[in-house]
Amino acid sequence: MPRFVIETVVAAPPQEVFDAALDPALHLASMARYGETMIEEPAGGRFSEGSTVTWRARHFGIPFRLRSVVFDIEASSRFTDRQLRGPFGDLRHEHVFEPHPRGTLMRDTIAFHSPLGPLGRLVDALVLGRYMERLIRERNDALVAAIEGRRA
Repeated sequence: MPRFVIETVVAAPPQEVFDAALDPALHLASMARYGETMIEEPAGGRFSEGSTVTWRARHFGIPFRLRSVVFDIEASSRFTDRQLRGPFGDLRHEHVFEPHPRGTLMRDTIAFHSPLGPLGRLVDALVLGRYMERLIRERNDALVAAIEGRRA
């Protein structure tokens, strides 16, 4: 199963970065380029333990729906989300927030695989691995800009 880790430093305390990462509106803003919308929003308008959400977006010119759940929330330090239904055979995203001399080290660990056995593994190796990594980096850049922009 393809797996990658991205580390991003944010000039803000861990609680603030953690809260921003659980904000569906910030997620939508970070994915605006892909026309991402929420079909089903989390109860209370914010992700919490057991929250589910259904996203709609367009990637490679193809419309996709993905339903995910947020779990294993540990206040200000970590949470995980995973696909319940959608285009992947499996998708898991762990978010970790650690104190750093410049604010917070945000570590994203993403593990995924496409369906369709050998064909899916080929797609993962040739296309999807790099695409997913770029997507998470874009999301993180937007999150950093939003958080640090509010602090300026």
